Amino acid sequence: MKKKFALMLAVSMTVGTVLTGCGSAAKDAAQTAAGAEEQADTDTAQEAADAEENTDAATAEETGADSDTASVDTDLIYAVEAGSAGEAAAQDNGLQTNVVTSQADALMEVAAGTSDAAIIDLLMAGAMIGEGTSYPNLTHTTELTTEEYGVGCRKGSDLASYINAVFGESFADGTMKETAAVYGVQEALVEQPATEFVASAEDSDVAYIQEKGNLIIGITEFEPMDYRDESGEWIGFDADMARLTAEKLGVEAQFVVIDWDNKIMELESKTIDVVWNGMTLTAETTSAMECTNAYCNNAQVIVVPAE
Repeated sequence: MKKKFALMLAVSMTVGTVLTGCGSAAKDAAQTAAGAEEQADTDTAQEAADAEENTDAATAEETGADSDTASVDTDLIYAVEAGSAGEAAAQDNGLQTNVVTSQADALMEVAAGTSDAAIIDLLMAGAMIGEGTSYPNLTHTTELTTEEYGVGCRKGSDLASYINAVFGESFADGTMKETAAVYGVQEALVEQPATEFVASAEDSDVAYIQEKGNLIIGITEFEPMDYRDESGEWIGFDADMARLTAEKLGVEAQFVVIDWDNKIMELESKTIDVVWNGMTLTAETTSAMECTNAYCNNAQVIVVPAE
């Protein structure tokens, strides 16, 4: 009887040990599974964050967003030319503006301290501010946009086609590059394809201009594109290229200073024949005008007093 009891006790103890071992293993397995699930959640969250960051970076790259744009001081007053790409850039960035009649006036506002900063074309900044220029105590900082220049004609005008042909020919023979080098804009030039002039069968603007004997060119004072030399003659990259086009048309080049904000109205009323003054090719200009091929790269930049 004692032997039987001892045997039953041993069996009972053995079974208990086995069951205890099974409970520990189950517990360990449960803890392992929970840990794996927690790690998986962490990995998924990290992957989602990485994907969002990559998407934001890709979006910024596609839209041409500049990381410096976020640091633009919205408390400053920015002088801008009415109807210009600079004014549009200021509006896009929610900036306070002092609207003036020209980019040259915008620089004067900053130099005089009546505006905190200005937004002007990069090509103008290169010619007008910094050491050895008219405004040595001004400097440019953030580039708000990247853009291209084109020449604007009346909607449907065959003059745009004629100018494209002049661009193609003068780029091929080196005239355009030489002219650009004179005014320091050679690095901004856009290569011009060979283009054949296609005249309008009816209501040809080219025929109209040749008949009246002059090409009226709407401009503002904008060095290095259109500005006066010491004798008062209009010079600049745009002025010289416009004059070359007039020569090829067999007419006189006549430069007229316009209110830039009214350039489309000036064209439509035929008080001018063309807008040739570092005009940015925006959705507004290309929808309202017959525009040439882009011929120069540019940007809108912020100009401030140098420290």
